[in-house]
Amino acid sequence: MNILNTVYAQGEGIPLILLHAFPVDHRMWDECARLITAKAEESGLAPVSVYAPDMPGAGECPVPDEASTGARADDGAYTEALDNMAHAFVDLLHQLGHRQAIWVGLSMGGYLALAIQRLHPEAVAGMALCDTKADADSPESMRHRLQIAEECEASDGVEAVMGFAQPHEQDSDIKKSQRIVDLFTQWIRSQSPQGVAWRERMAAGRCDQNDQLATITTPALVLSGDLDPSSPPASMRPMADAMTKADVRFVEVGNSGHFSAVEHPESVANALVNLVERVRTAQ
Repeated sequence: MNILNTVYAQGEGIPLILLHAFPVDHRMWDECARLITAKAEESGLAPVSVYAPDMPGAGECPVPDEASTGARADDGAYTEALDNMAHAFVDLLHQLGHRQAIWVGLSMGGYLALAIQRLHPEAVAGMALCDTKADADSPESMRHRLQIAEECEASDGVEAVMGFAQPHEQDSDIKKSQRIVDLFTQWIRSQSPQGVAWRERMAAGRCDQNDQLATITTPALVLSGDLDPSSPPASMRPMADAMTKADVRFVEVGNSGHFSAVEHPESVANALVNLVERVRTAQ
């Protein structure tokens, strides 16, 4: 797999790698990454490298071929794609000259972070799981993902996921704002239909990763927006509790939905700078 990386900052030591959500790309981290760098400097920390690679099929990153994707189930789910993507991201880490990273996954990015923990625990110096889950898809969720994939492929468009840009009654005030609606609309409109479909088929085929939470032995962060409909604090606190071998902190972000790093980038940046401090202390 060909992974395209965005470098927000070059620093010292273990890098921070930001893994984006669906159906957007690394740009969702733009403001948060800027604040991470600024707040690290304010805290007197030595500069930290901040990277944000795009998942295959996201942004300008090409859709993998069949050989790189791996097996496809009868229902169309990609059962090996998440693991193959995790290998590719660790390969990128090595190409950047590092053995370990602090992996920060938001939503679908959290699936990838947990897969890296499962397949390459030696590459994990710290872990942040934001607005995500360790469960595999339920049958209903899987069917919904695969339907979206089919619609995007058949229409050669992304209308099936434009609902992510629209405000909903339960959303935060910020997510309902015209600025954020316009931003998400721009990001999603720029995605390739084939790339959206690939990511949905990859996520539909992923395994349950709850057993990985107890294997994390590094400093960790679990973060949830209080208004997140799919990964609320009530479901994410138990994830933090399951990290029995980790120095873990749970952060609930107020007036925030599923895209906490976009809705409240300063709160997320503060939590991540604290994680960097804890990782450096633990080294």
